[in-house]
Amino acid sequence: MENPSAEWKLPWDGGCRCGKVRLRVTLPPIVTMACHCTGCQRMSSSAFSLTMAVPTPGFQILSGEPVVGGLHGASKHMFCGYCMTWMFTRPEGMDDFVNLRPTMLDNPGWFVPFIETFTNEKLPWATTPAAHSYATLPDPSLYEGLMREFAEKGARPR
Repeated sequence: MENPSAEWKLPWDGGCRCGKVRLRVTLPPIVTMACHCTGCQRMSSSAFSLTMAVPTPGFQILSGEPVVGGLHGASKHMFCGYCMTWMFTRPEGMDDFVNLRPTMLDNPGWFVPFIETFTNEKLPWATTPAAHSYATLPDPSLYEGLMREFAEKGARPR
């Protein structure tokens, strides 16, 4: 494909609940996910968190300054300092992408999780339409194939 951004109808803009932090995505996600771990349940106040891995060069903050929240560990969970919306995560040792909460986008209706993780911790009633499910995390040897499959078959904005 010559211009994947055109197929994905990029760029996408978004922001936190109060609008003080605004962001832009200019490259397609490499995979979309739902995480059922208890940490994500607590941090999102929901049954699971939703994530889209965006290549770092395709992610920018347009206005405002996100602050570190959550556990304040090696992985940086970034929040709006005013409304405290959990916006994105910069995972430790994975500088090639940013895990953006897709509901930060102005138009997130196209989002579908392609994989779901930590199903061993999920609430009994929580289900997703994810194509692949893992009790914890996928074996690292599977990621290349999962990302390739997502690029070929993953959801596209309408």
